[in-house]
Amino acid sequence: MKHSIFSKIFGSYVLIVFLLSALILFFSFRVFKNFYISSITDELKLLGNALEPEVTPLLEEKRFQALDALVKDSGSKIKTRITVIDPQGAVLADSQSDPKLMENHRNRPEIIQALTNGVGSFSRYSTTIKQDMLYVALPVRKDEKTIAIVRLSVLLKDLHNLLSILQKEIFKSALIIMLICLIGAFIFLKSLTRPIKKLNSGLQKVASGDFETKVFLKGKDEVKQLADSFNLMTDQIKSLFAELSFQKENLNSIFTSIKEGFAVLDEKGRIILSNESFKKIAQNKLIDEKLYWEVIRDLKFGELVKTVRENKRNLSEELELNGKFYLCSATFLTLRDQIVIVFSDITETKNMEKIKRDFVVNVSHELRTPLTAIKGFAETLEEEGDENAKTYAEVIKRNTDRLINIVQDLLLLSELEEKGSKLESEDVNLKHLADNVIRIFKSRLTEKGLDFQLNVENGLPVIKGDLFRLEQMLINLLDNAVKYTEKGKIVLALKQKNKTVEIIVEDTGIGIPQEHLKRIFERFYVVDKSRSKKLGGTGLGLSIVKHIVLSHKGTIVVESSLAKGTTFTIMLPC
Repeated sequence: MKHSIFSKIFGSYVLIVFLLSALILFFSFRVFKNFYISSITDELKLLGNALEPEVTPLLEEKRFQALDALVKDSGSKIKTRITVIDPQGAVLADSQSDPKLMENHRNRPEIIQALTNGVGSFSRYSTTIKQDMLYVALPVRKDEKTIAIVRLSVLLKDLHNLLSILQKEIFKSALIIMLICLIGAFIFLKSLTRPIKKLNSGLQKVASGDFETKVFLKGKDEVKQLADSFNLMTDQIKSLFAELSFQKENLNSIFTSIKEGFAVLDEKGRIILSNESFKKIAQNKLIDEKLYWEVIRDLKFGELVKTVRENKRNLSEELELNGKFYLCSATFLTLRDQIVIVFSDITETKNMEKIKRDFVVNVSHELRTPLTAIKGFAETLEEEGDENAKTYAEVIKRNTDRLINIVQDLLLLSELEEKGSKLESEDVNLKHLADNVIRIFKSRLTEKGLDFQLNVENGLPVIKGDLFRLEQMLINLLDNAVKYTEKGKIVLALKQKNKTVEIIVEDTGIGIPQEHLKRIFERFYVVDKSRSKKLGGTGLGLSIVKHIVLSHKGTIVVESSLAKGTTFTIMLPC
């Protein structure tokens, strides 16, 4: 059940007023009663002290009848019951009863107090006259000796009547005061809660989107300041909302116009945001809140999302969907536990690559036959011709061999780049592979006087790979090292590092300038063209090496310094 601030405060105020009124009534009655009894007690003490000079001679002379007559006469005059009692408790005189018929009063509380403390006061029910009485007892002394006790008593019914009248008057006054207080509290709380209700109504309107709402209050108190702050807040919210709406419209326009397919997946794999391009790729307009695998049923796409989710890292993968090629990039958002998917259409690029690759393959195949024929005729001229013809034939033969090498390397590169070409996976012992490759270069190393070192770490694991391709890779690297090293040494090192095997080829050759390091893996790129032509380089060897490394899911790094040498480091998974 909903309770307003007014009802809570007013209810609490009513409860407090009632409690305070009840406490005031209770304590005021007690105070008035105690005050009245105290006043009567003081009056009775004065009367007792006034009677003492008249009573004392009669007590000394033991004129008890005269004493009784005196007591009765005095009691009727002052309308007070007077009783004279000896120290042993025997009643000697009483203004309202026959003292001979009265019981011993030695154990009465007021008598005991008088004998002990010099004065006694007590209120109780009198068994003699059957009414509540207030008793005050005073000792009568002669020569520091108590010879009797004068007790004075009055009826308490008058006190009760007075308190009853007083109680009614106080109760009436309390009701009037309570009513005035409650009316004042009601008016005050109404004036306090009225502006709060206005502010609450204004807030509800703002919450519903009405930023034109304003609350105007009178006065100069804190509530007025709160209303002014509310009006300022609505103005700022209106301005910010307009700005956000403008930005949102711009973002929506940009988001809609993006050609790339864009989608956001939540932690459960549901599509919570997507653009039109993504819906076209999925060939489905109703994809919001659907699971990604319901929209794009592609095994490679599913594996990509799963890998990104498990490893919490960004990945990219080429996909073929509905006859088109896409580069799918998946980015993991750590703070939101979401994945952003971007599909970039690379169909045209892939088609151009295929056209280029087909062109290279076709040209290479077409060139092989005439080149072979030219080489054959050059060899014939070299054998049968004169000295001049032999010289020309040697030049033709050398350049023909270079062209044939270029064609062979181009065909090899095309084969490595061909989509769907698979490696022959088998167990490869890198130590045995290195021993076989070194034999190929043994004579060339001896001719150039180069020192060669093979460093193989103990316990080197066997890896899975294509033995023929890995052999090509190692041959190309060592061939470059031998070509461009005139003196010094060449080192081939094989070692394990974490979950990879490192193949390191290090030489002390001419080195590569820093500005060329980023491009040495490009096809046909050579650092020194004149030197490359002289040594018969095709500019494709390192490009072939990189493709072989990438096809084995590995990485290759090069470090070099001019005149100091070059180091190639290949890391293959084991």
